[in-house]
Amino acid sequence: MTQLFHSVLLIEEKCRGCTRCIRNCPTEAIRVRGGKARINVERCIDCGECIRTCDNHAKTAVTDPLSKLEEFDYTIALPAPSLYAQFGKETDRRKILASLIDMGFNDVFEVAYGADIATFLTLEYLKNPNCKFPAISAACPAVVRLIQVRFPSLIDHLIPVESPMACAGKLAKEKTSERLGIPEDKIGTFFITPCPAKVTWVREANSRGTFFVDGAISMFDAYGEIMKRLLTIPPPYPQLKASPDGVGWGRTGGERIASKIKNSLVVDGIHNVINVLEEVEMGRLDDVEFLEAQACVGGCIGGALTVLNPFIGKMNLESVVDKSKDRSEPPEDFVKEFRLKERLDEFIMKLDIMAVPAFRLDQDVSRAIIKAEMIEKVVNELPGLDCGSCGSPHCRALAEDIVQGLAVDTDCILKLREEIEILAEQLLEMAKKSPSALKRDDNSGESGE
Repeated sequence: MTQLFHSVLLIEEKCRGCTRCIRNCPTEAIRVRGGKARINVERCIDCGECIRTCDNHAKTAVTDPLSKLEEFDYTIALPAPSLYAQFGKETDRRKILASLIDMGFNDVFEVAYGADIATFLTLEYLKNPNCKFPAISAACPAVVRLIQVRFPSLIDHLIPVESPMACAGKLAKEKTSERLGIPEDKIGTFFITPCPAKVTWVREANSRGTFFVDGAISMFDAYGEIMKRLLTIPPPYPQLKASPDGVGWGRTGGERIASKIKNSLVVDGIHNVINVLEEVEMGRLDDVEFLEAQACVGGCIGGALTVLNPFIGKMNLESVVDKSKDRSEPPEDFVKEFRLKERLDEFIMKLDIMAVPAFRLDQDVSRAIIKAEMIEKVVNELPGLDCGSCGSPHCRALAEDIVQGLAVDTDCILKLREEIEILAEQLLEMAKKSPSALKRDDNSGESGE
């Protein structure tokens, strides 16, 4: 199997083995062994739930530093729509864009504009008579990886059009190259990301060939730099092009609102997404045309690398959307500008979405069946409390680990206590016994008289 890149990493010296992360990981990718968390790289989907729930800050996301801008002749910031949600309701989004340029970027290209383009591409794809319903948005890379790992039968349901991030990166490079005569490989595009899953998407895509986005900078890191400049940044400010619907992609339901697909379903929060995908897998939602699934509660405004509470962020973003409706400059006709109808094939996702058999017990089917039977037997012998003290998220996971040779039954503290009680009883019985050579003969003293 191809080596998988992950942006979520463990800082071992900070980990105290508290087991909070194992209980919250949606794909059961984490175990605690030897007092430290361990991440199964095949099961991890980089959703950031462990980052969000770890009080010891032992989980972190690997993102690109601002110093990477020096590797390119010309750099363009690609701010996610959720970036606007991190600031007050009255903040002018043009000042946020100007602050990014003042940080060291040569230009900005709104990902919200890329969202407008992705909306058009999605609607075009849904006209395909071979489209499988419900067609699932591929805009959230954590959901895409979840489907690869846990729901591989649903891969054909994913809409294979480029994400807003990729659309923005592609067109930003293209337009800048035409305008300034700079080769596209000398132009660096950097996504300001709200979550680690999109960092993974960028790194993996670039490892397999040229991608439209060259790096991903944490929104958390960019926030402080923008705040230093926001109140004092002077004009001129960059022109706003993205529509209110494009800006609205940063929140849950933004895709549905932008596409105006009535027969659609919206779900957010990775555990809720799992529940809905289980329904899809069982064929219970075949009458739904479009499924918007977001790994984070609230959508991208709830990403693990954001700053504000997602509910406050939602309020802020709604204010930005409302202001966008009132702005005087009309939205640009991007369909004509970029000849999108003539170039639809260019926006088909280039990264093959392949199944990742992370939950397979064995490559050999017969051995996998035997292991499944062994797991059931071990489960019946465990207490069923799902306390997590063994370092596995629940008793069935421990049973699987035992059968796979990754754990032993005495990792369960109740099984260990039983073993200790049995051993203690055996020691007590042994203590009551004495070897015949050590027994005293009470009459031995009288025999010599």
